[in-house]
Amino acid sequence: MTQPRHIPTKIRHALRLRLITVAQVIPLSSSMQRIVFTGEDLKDFTTAGPDDHVKLFFPQPGETYPILPDFRPEAGREALRDTRIIARDYTPRRFDPEDGTLIIDFVLHEEGPATRWAAAAKPGQQLGMGGPKASHIAPDSCTHHLLIGDDTALPAIARALEELPPGKRAVVLLDTRETERSYPLVSHAWTEIHRCQPDTITTLQDLLRLVVLPPVRDLHVWIAAEIDTVRALRDYLIHEEAVPRSQIRAAGYWRRGSEAGGGRVEE
Repeated sequence: MTQPRHIPTKIRHALRLRLITVAQVIPLSSSMQRIVFTGEDLKDFTTAGPDDHVKLFFPQPGETYPILPDFRPEAGREALRDTRIIARDYTPRRFDPEDGTLIIDFVLHEEGPATRWAAAAKPGQQLGMGGPKASHIAPDSCTHHLLIGDDTALPAIARALEELPPGKRAVVLLDTRETERSYPLVSHAWTEIHRCQPDTITTLQDLLRLVVLPPVRDLHVWIAAEIDTVRALRDYLIHEEAVPRSQIRAAGYWRRGSEAGGGRVEE
C-alpha cells in the first residue's frame, strides 16, 4: 500500500516591526520567566502556528530603548547588519487578540544580553519585535505526534499540545529542569510524557532509543533543542526508525558555546 503524503500548511505573514511594552513579569521557576507584553502595535498581530517565532530586539546594556533595524527597502541589507542590534528568536506562548496581550516565556539558563534583560525586566520597559514571517501547521492527516525538546522548546511544545484536538495522540520527550508543577503541559489529546533523568537517562538521544514510537505511517515529528542534538535526533529517526524526512520538522533553537542562537537544520 502506498504511504499517504502528509503535507503541512505554511501561512506567510506580512513582516512588520513593532514596539511592545512589559505589562507583567511572572516568575515560573528559578530558570523560567514569563513576561506579558502589551502595546498598540499588537492590534493586528497574529500567530497561527505553535512553533512560530518572533525576533525580539533588546536594548544595549545600560540603555532602556532597543536599537531597532530599518525594515524599509531603501535602507538596504546593511541596515539589518548593524552590530549594535541585539536580536534573539522566541516563541509566542500565547496571544489574546481581545485584550491585546502577548505572553513570552524566557529561559534563564544561559548568560547573555537577552537573559540578563529578562531576569531584570520590569513593567513599562520596551522591546522591539518583528515577525512571525510564517506559520507552519502540522498536517491534520497525522493522527500521532512525536514532540522532542529541551527547555527552549517548552513554549512551543505546550502550545502544540494545547492545540491538539481530542482523538489525536502525542508522545513527548523532554530534557528540562522544569517540572509538571512549574511548567504544566495540558492537552485534549492523549499524551505520554517522558523526561530525561539526571542519574540514568541523561540525553534526549538515550531517551529516544528507549521509547516505543507511534506508528510511522501517520506520524508527525517536531524537534527543537541545541542544534547538534537536533541533527543527531533527526538522523536517528530517519536512518534507524525509517521516519520519512518529509514528516520531520527540526530546528536548532540554540548553539552550544554561542550567544547568537541556533540555526536552521537543513532539509
